[in-house]
Amino acid sequence: MASKIKNELTDKLFECILSMKDKDECYRLFEDLCTVHEIQSIAQRLEVARMLDKKCTYIEIAEKTGASTATISRVNRALVYGSDGYRLAIDRLKETEEE
Repeated sequence: MASKIKNELTDKLFECILSMKDKDECYRLFEDLCTVHEIQSIAQRLEVARMLDKKCTYIEIAEKTGASTATISRVNRALVYGSDGYRLAIDRLKETEEE
């Protein structure tokens, strides 16, 4: 897969994330790696993607998540034209919710 972000440092970051054993370890890592705002923004974008997948309107999404229409549009563009990362994450979340 060709990626704009792929390099040795990013590989190490993702290896580190994948080495976390549970949600608590992820919380600990991300609290050290990112600001609270960065984590909240990432979580918001994932929720926007999930709601777009459920065919919610921009107004519904903005009201529930507090995301701007620009953010919703960016996430939608990534869902349609991106690397399918959101799709993969949404599908995996659906699998865990069904269990």
